Amino acid sequence: MTETQEKVPIPQATGPKALGFWMCTALVVGNMIGSGVFMLPASLAPYGWNAVFGWLVTIAGGLALAFVFAGLSREFPKAGGPYAYTQEAFGPLVGFMVAWSYWISLWVGNAAIATGAVSYLSVIFPAIAKVPGMHLLVTLGAVWTMVGINIAGARLAGGVQVVTTVLKLLPLVAVAGLAFWIIGRGPSAPGGVSLTPFRPADIHPGAITAAATLTLWALLGLESATVPAGKVVDPTRTIPRATLAGTVFTGLIYLLVCSAVVLLTPVDALKTSNAPLSDFVGRWWGPAAGQLLALFAAISAFGALNGWVLLQGEMPYAMARGGVFPAFLAKESKRGTPARAHLMSAGFLTVLVAMNYAKSMAEVFTFIALLATTASLFTYLACALAALKLQAARRITPTLALTVIAVLAGLYAVFTLVGAGKEAVLWGIALLAVGAPFYWLTRGRGSGAKEGTHTHPAA
Repeated sequence: MTETQEKVPIPQATGPKALGFWMCTALVVGNMIGSGVFMLPASLAPYGWNAVFGWLVTIAGGLALAFVFAGLSREFPKAGGPYAYTQEAFGPLVGFMVAWSYWISLWVGNAAIATGAVSYLSVIFPAIAKVPGMHLLVTLGAVWTMVGINIAGARLAGGVQVVTTVLKLLPLVAVAGLAFWIIGRGPSAPGGVSLTPFRPADIHPGAITAAATLTLWALLGLESATVPAGKVVDPTRTIPRATLAGTVFTGLIYLLVCSAVVLLTPVDALKTSNAPLSDFVGRWWGPAAGQLLALFAAISAFGALNGWVLLQGEMPYAMARGGVFPAFLAKESKRGTPARAHLMSAGFLTVLVAMNYAKSMAEVFTFIALLATTASLFTYLACALAALKLQAARRITPTLALTVIAVLAGLYAVFTLVGAGKEAVLWGIALLAVGAPFYWLTRGRGSGAKEGTHTHPAA
């Protein structure tokens, strides 16, 4: 075996296995239902019924990716998720590049999630948006609160995730119920509002592609249960089930809620809204109801932030245990959590938020979401190709279903990258390029990671 083909060991975490099926499912659902579902209707407003078809494309692609991750996690229930799978298939260089890109997408995406949460909080507390520097302080306060929860232990973080997931579903159910009531009343509803009529002439492939690219941001996180595999109870069964169940459930929620708001709200009013779901509810049930929904939207985003903070600590921890990140990040605290990895990731996140605080919250959200989405797409494409490579090499049992769906998942990732545009792809390539020198500096040093220890010279 050549030097570039040599596998770097990815040992299992030694901490307590605190995450069962419901906590893992809550991690998947909670990470996907964050700020996206509450903010996307404004972006999708110009597309009308094209947005509905865009959601269908995104959900189909998401389910294909979820099936791939479920199949890979069943065969390789290792901490690190995408990092472990791509290294098994293509060796340490590709595994590192995927992990590097994915890790960056985690803490970069957390900046967008935290910004979205504070954006909805500003509906209730206007001073956040008006007082200079206030949204920066509130955003960083939210980030470090979630970091503290995750350092305190996986069970506490999992418990917070279950509670916030339940709370975030309440306003979505309310929006869906209101939409059904409006549709049922038709023109007799207050204001004479009815569902936007469907006209085949208005459906265009380009508009569907653009809408599908926008909706992908809201579906990021379907792989969440694969990353902390070392802390999952019975990972070969729990992770696949949680991944598929969470993706199906979340996709249906998105399709129903976002489509209802887009099709029942005038375009001019929706596309200028900073809190579209809050405005939708407030229009029918009054400002107080709109503010209440804004509060739940903020809780939703904070819940997603909690889940993503868990992953932004677990990923560099798994990479350090594999010998491609400095050894000191492979140490666990007395509570069995990668505290050092959490602190490092949160430090980068803090710098990113601080560098962009002078911009409006909407500008920060848009830029950072684009960056995180593109980085995740490279990860998804690599994992789909890994599933095909591992089957071809008989590293996992080949099946027709996994082969076909992995091909579809890969095509979906390419399709969405094309839809994301040249700028997004260039940003993604730049992220990968930054990681390459780091790999060549660290490869071969301390690759023999052992349980709880490491001999990496960078320690």
